[in-house]
Amino acid sequence: MSKNVPIALACWDYDRTQPLADGRVRPDGLDLTYLSLPIEETFFRMIRHREFDAAEMSLSSYVVSMFNDDNFVAIPAFPSRAFRHNAIYVNTASGIEEPADLVGKIVGVPEYQLTANVWIRGILADRHGVPVDSVRYRTGGLHEPGRVEKAQLDLPPEIEVEPIPAHRTLADMLVTGEIDALCCPRIPRPFLAGAPEVARLFPEPRPVEERYLTDTGIFPIMHTVVLRRELYERRPWIAQSLFKAFQEAKRHTEERLSETAAALFMLPWLYDDLDRAQRVLGKEFWPYGLADNETTLRTFLRYAHEQGLAKRQLEPADLFAPETYEAYLI
Repeated sequence: MSKNVPIALACWDYDRTQPLADGRVRPDGLDLTYLSLPIEETFFRMIRHREFDAAEMSLSSYVVSMFNDDNFVAIPAFPSRAFRHNAIYVNTASGIEEPADLVGKIVGVPEYQLTANVWIRGILADRHGVPVDSVRYRTGGLHEPGRVEKAQLDLPPEIEVEPIPAHRTLADMLVTGEIDALCCPRIPRPFLAGAPEVARLFPEPRPVEERYLTDTGIFPIMHTVVLRRELYERRPWIAQSLFKAFQEAKRHTEERLSETAAALFMLPWLYDDLDRAQRVLGKEFWPYGLADNETTLRTFLRYAHEQGLAKRQLEPADLFAPETYEAYLI
């Protein structure tokens, strides 16, 4: 009979976590049950009900939780990262032709506190002259009506955030022009369908995103991994064990990315995409750990504070279990 500690982890089925899901990587001292769930379901169930021992979590939701119930402790593993210039959509009749035209407009967001939207608002404010409070925000479901904020927010009065009607969706309201723009990590269905009323703010986002990377050195972090605080406080060693396992799982995937004898992934020019990513981002282009992510995390935490989501300016080291900051040497 196993003497390992059973632990349930909810996380999406990323290539970089697949070795955890299929058992090729086993965390020290843990019997891991890997629950592959859509990210929205994982976030909702963990934030609202703390159903899992550990879970992938929106970085923004985790920061907000630190000022609400403080139920979680994170490890510096980042299964989701993404550039988000591509995630800003406009109604083509709104008169928005460049980022500065967003000032004074109504902008839909599924939730104000979504990590993607924290990055978007911060980038627009820092680099494009769109202060956070110069836009009116409307929240709701992207494709299904009735979505609400998962976390309780206490925002400054100068930031206007209101829900859309309970029976409406943001995608439909963008098409009708009832909202001028939409910021969301998922691609709206009308855009995918080629609706003429919807376009990207940045028609060719990749060069813009690469220029942002060159200027800032930032590859935005979207999600981290959290433990329920009571579990961590009872067995602090679990944080390091799980962190090591996430690192090892990512190493497995990195090795497989460079395989050219037969395509492991459905990307015809993967070898070229990998070479381009390494030229732009560096060899270690998806780093875990605190040390290699200080600039990215510090920028995000500044944005969270400026946008009313963090009640004080946090430091990157405030976020994670301190046991994960050091490793033994031989």
